[in-house]
Amino acid sequence: MSPSSKAVPKGAEQEPGAKTLTARRGASIHIHLWEDRTRGEQWVPVYDAAVMPLVEDDFLRIASNNAVDNGQRTFEFNPVAVGTHRLVFEKRMGWKFTAEDRQIFYVTVS
Repeated sequence: MSPSSKAVPKGAEQEPGAKTLTARRGASIHIHLWEDRTRGEQWVPVYDAAVMPLVEDDFLRIASNNAVDNGQRTFEFNPVAVGTHRLVFEKRMGWKFTAEDRQIFYVTVS
């Protein structure tokens, strides 16, 4: 487990701009992110698979012509542990070493 995917201690502060979600243990949550594959974008999740395994990773192409490949990427997680868990998505480009964008979610599971 990487440091960015550890469970969040009770009372810990969240990063500015982070989104919060609530979920029930065993009930799937879906996160939708826009992805432009024409530019080489790809969202990469960083999470603890022991507490919130990834069940499905799907891409719905939106563009209507053959030259453009963009759309909505949907990640489905199934939280299995109670608590608050940090879920980070980094928008990666194939030719870059660093993330172009980052989306952070705190998922509180009851």
